[in-house]
Amino acid sequence: MSLSLIELESDATGAAPRASVIVLHGLGADGNDFVPVVRRLRLDEVGPVRFVLPDAPERPVTRNGGYVMRAWFDLYAPGAGQEAEADVRASQALVDALIAREIERGVPASRIVLMGFSQGCAMALVTGLRHPQRLAGVIALSGYLPLADRTAEERSDASRDLPVFMAHGRQDDVVVMPRATAAREVLESLAVPCEWHEYDIGHEVSLEEIRDINQWLLRVLA
Repeated sequence: MSLSLIELESDATGAAPRASVIVLHGLGADGNDFVPVVRRLRLDEVGPVRFVLPDAPERPVTRNGGYVMRAWFDLYAPGAGQEAEADVRASQALVDALIAREIERGVPASRIVLMGFSQGCAMALVTGLRHPQRLAGVIALSGYLPLADRTAEERSDASRDLPVFMAHGRQDDVVVMPRATAAREVLESLAVPCEWHEYDIGHEVSLEEIRDINQWLLRVLA
């Protein structure tokens, strides 16, 4: 793997994981960003779960004055498009490789969840909807859907009943609510089963949201 990453397991006994959750961070963060969230999840009913928290590649981000930071794709200046398609496709391949790695280690695709925040949310949706094998589900937090106009033609047959948990803060001024609801509308138009949640927060994750994520994971990994 070309990505550095953190791995955590919910069971300290060393038992083989029964499921994996791949967690994709947002712009300028790294794999450490969601360690506190992962540690709050209680999935004992599922059995041992492996959490994989990769670091995005470092790249100049146009919207941030060319400053080099961890980013799944470049963001252009407002009015000049939202994201670099070539970067999105390249990061999709990286996430696909992470999925393949979990499968090689004995976790079937049907027991793998993609979870992402902001840019990571974007990549979780792009990858999950196109993956040739049906995953356990996608958790899409405070983000949106890149390449939305390509989704219908590029989605895999395997993703047609892919469960999606979508959540957004009503006060989010980084990824504004209409971008999230537009993503939800695309999923609904494709009959993707999408569970929608709103919270009175900004561009962040709340304790209430973590509790809802926990309950959703217990259902899709039951």
